[in-house]
Amino acid sequence: MDRRTFMKTAALTAAGLGLGRFAAAAGMRFDPHPAYGWRIFEVTTRVEPVVDGMTQVWLPLPSVEDAAWIRPMGNLWQGNADNVREWRDPVCGARGLAARWDAGGRAATFEVTSRFATSDRAIDLRRPGKAAPLDRATRALYTKATEMLPTDGIVRKTAASITRGARTDLDKARAIYDWIVDNTRRNPQTRGCGLGDIRFMLETGDLSGKCADLNALYVGLARAAGLPARDVYGVRVADSRFGYTSLGKSGDISKAQHCRAEVWLTGFGWVPVDPADVRKVVLEERPGLTLQDEAVVAVREKLFGAWEMNWLAYNFAHDLKLPGSRGAAIPFFMYPQGENAAGRLDSLDAAGFVYRLSAKEITAVGAHGPAAA
Repeated sequence: MDRRTFMKTAALTAAGLGLGRFAAAAGMRFDPHPAYGWRIFEVTTRVEPVVDGMTQVWLPLPSVEDAAWIRPMGNLWQGNADNVREWRDPVCGARGLAARWDAGGRAATFEVTSRFATSDRAIDLRRPGKAAPLDRATRALYTKATEMLPTDGIVRKTAASITRGARTDLDKARAIYDWIVDNTRRNPQTRGCGLGDIRFMLETGDLSGKCADLNALYVGLARAAGLPARDVYGVRVADSRFGYTSLGKSGDISKAQHCRAEVWLTGFGWVPVDPADVRKVVLEERPGLTLQDEAVVAVREKLFGAWEMNWLAYNFAHDLKLPGSRGAAIPFFMYPQGENAAGRLDSLDAAGFVYRLSAKEITAVGAHGPAAA
């Protein structure tokens, strides 16, 4: 997309987002709500891979679109790659850019800027709404097992134990959420966001990790209990406005990737959940917090049914084969990926791979149109 089209699209989208202004909250309060309004962000990813023979990189693009809470607004890219193409996975809908350098002898650079709008999500779970039924194909996609998310054996046995006595799908979804919050812990030594190998976690009894582990455990257990569920892979783009320093990141977001989860409930549609962030608050918000502290109790209640949208959702991808890659499928697509003659680059090593993600807020859109952020 050229810059003129990019800027025009952004202006038109901003003009159409006529909702109330975002109400900033003070103290340890967590109350995301769609009526607070829309915000527009830009995320820029710059990569400088070491070119060794034919070298390729793959960068995720915003591919989740929902009129209620996230709207991609376009992408701009530049660099000295020999070939660049945009692609979309036909199964999960993940979008990305693939850049290729055919030979070395020069410093490789590539940069993409993505603009998008977000609005906080909050589902009223006190009474069912009028969400359309989930179609058969989508239900099958989000209840099936993947390599890292098996739904048989110990996963099914654990899900059955957790949901025993639950009368409704909402009861099952909440029981799994509470079990994860009560029984897991965040491990600061876990590389990146974790792997999401839930069978290993359950078989070893090591229920520690980060978001791609803990929220994957939620998704796998929900699927094993018959509930459509999916991981949503993305990155934090702004500080939290609700007093939780651990739940936001702005500026340099190279290490701010974050996986969330959704579960489909009849009458409600896709419901946002994030038990991993409850455990993040316990570990990181301030020393000595427990599940009984007021700050944790508040965020625990809100993160079953709500997300603050200081976060970009990339995709729902699992077991994704990168187009043109000589390597194995990746378990999820949340980090820049790369390959050269020496093999797959380490996507968790931003210094060795050499990439940087940065975020900035462009506008906050209120009832009277765009306002400078």
